[in-house]
Amino acid sequence: MKEFVEMISQHIHLRTAHSELVGFWTAELGAMNKAVHIWKYDNFAHRTAVRTAIANDKDWQGKFISPALAIVEKQHNEIAYLVPWCQLGKPPKEGGVYEWVTFQMKPGGPALWGEAFRAAINAHINTGYTKLIGVFHTEYGLLNTVHVVWWNESPDNRAAGRHKAHEDARVVAAVRESVRFLESQQNMLLVPLPCSPLK
Repeated sequence: MKEFVEMISQHIHLRTAHSELVGFWTAELGAMNKAVHIWKYDNFAHRTAVRTAIANDKDWQGKFISPALAIVEKQHNEIAYLVPWCQLGKPPKEGGVYEWVTFQMKPGGPALWGEAFRAAINAHINTGYTKLIGVFHTEYGLLNTVHVVWWNESPDNRAAGRHKAHEDARVVAAVRESVRFLESQQNMLLVPLPCSPLK
């Protein structure tokens, strides 16, 4: 993992020359030796053009991709959209940690669970202990998956805020309604790399 992070730090500029990097993190809790990154595309044609360009970029292929193949165990990608009621946020300051929460919802999509899910997210926002960065819904990958990215000043601040939120009747009621549509949930605590625009 150390070698991978060093390679990213040295060569990420070759990749960002082709499209916009939203964020790049490594997992601190909830997973081991895992990196998560988000790239922004205007549409599918834009993504196709970028993928073609990076496949033909000899510097990127030679300096990063070829060496990385020896140390990357597996790779997973998804196409996801910001939900219509959410804009991509930014942390109030640099530093802190990110929480990446993956919800596997019941089949039926936002038409079934969207309203209840939004209410649960808003209930947490209203407590003020955390900052919402984005809510993403998968289009390709495991369907009915929602990734919610939060920013917290520290893991301890996050823990204290969550504890208080669990005692808030409004949060409890909203979550109770939302979990009727929940299949599973997984959390990771992420630390941004120095090259990450979201720090």
